[in-house]
Amino acid sequence: MLRLLRMKVSDFDYHLPEELIAQEPVEPRDASRLLVVHRETGALRHRVFRDIIEYLEPSDVLVINDTKVIPARLFGIKKETGARVEVLLLRRISQDVWEVLVRPGRRVPPGTWLEFGDGVLTAKVVDTTAAGGRVLEFIYQGVFEAILDELGQMPLPPYIHKELSDKERYQTVYARKDGSAAAPTAGLHFTPGLLDRIARRGVALCSITLHVGLGTFRPVKVDNVEEHRMHGEYYSINQETALAIQKAKKAGGRVVAVGTTTTRTLEAVMQQHGELAACSGWTDIFIYPGFRFQIVDALITNFHLPRSTLLMLVSAFAGKDLVLQAYETAIKEEYRFFSFGDAMLIL
Repeated sequence: MLRLLRMKVSDFDYHLPEELIAQEPVEPRDASRLLVVHRETGALRHRVFRDIIEYLEPSDVLVINDTKVIPARLFGIKKETGARVEVLLLRRISQDVWEVLVRPGRRVPPGTWLEFGDGVLTAKVVDTTAAGGRVLEFIYQGVFEAILDELGQMPLPPYIHKELSDKERYQTVYARKDGSAAAPTAGLHFTPGLLDRIARRGVALCSITLHVGLGTFRPVKVDNVEEHRMHGEYYSINQETALAIQKAKKAGGRVVAVGTTTTRTLEAVMQQHGELAACSGWTDIFIYPGFRFQIVDALITNFHLPRSTLLMLVSAFAGKDLVLQAYETAIKEEYRFFSFGDAMLIL
């Protein structure tokens, strides 16, 4: 695989005025703005998200991530001292054992007991992880998911300071499979009506699953891009999706990926298996400039944080210079950035 050598994380930096960080989603969902980026010509077009249908052809396949965000943020106390703790569920290891992030982590060593909801839910810290997290074993009466729905909060990113009035707005309309600690935000712009219009146009709609965890939003703390290591995330591709993509490719159609999570899943499977087939497993694929894409032809994505792995992936797909030019234009035109912000379509 071709890689550019000695890329610096600082090469993916840019200045964003704080007022352009979207604090709430627009209504309706498909009223977001859409910056269309043409890779071959470098042309940029300003549209509205619902116009995306004009760029899709009947021979295309639109691939979505059907993961569902769980109310993964829990606030509790240390049972021994009453000190407050915050827990973010990342990955279910077994029925009652989870990999989590804890704040303040250094004060919560293995052996510590935590309590949530006045004792409705308790947990013992049983281990630490290489990434600095913890492994908790939960103890409760009843159904864990019901307790989590009652006690947990949606894990909104730290740059969103406004309380979300409707937690479903941090879910895609096609979210089905519980497991994510963050939303695949490129999909937040779709409405049932828009998806129906796309299907009636003849575009094949199919889904993969990637449960978004630490790998997607962990900050890059190294200076050299190549030294960063992603955290593993669970993915699954079913037979129907694999066949639909194979059919589209053979017919000369495009694979249009909704989001970086979908892109990582498809490219990880191609990298691991040499073909797109029904499968499931864990991936820690890290896509940055120099990566050779084998399956994705077009990408729908939001505007990402500076110095992030998401911005690096988009730069790998469209070229760093063009992406940073597009971001500069978006800032000038006052697009809304990050999870609840506007979108890009890269062709």
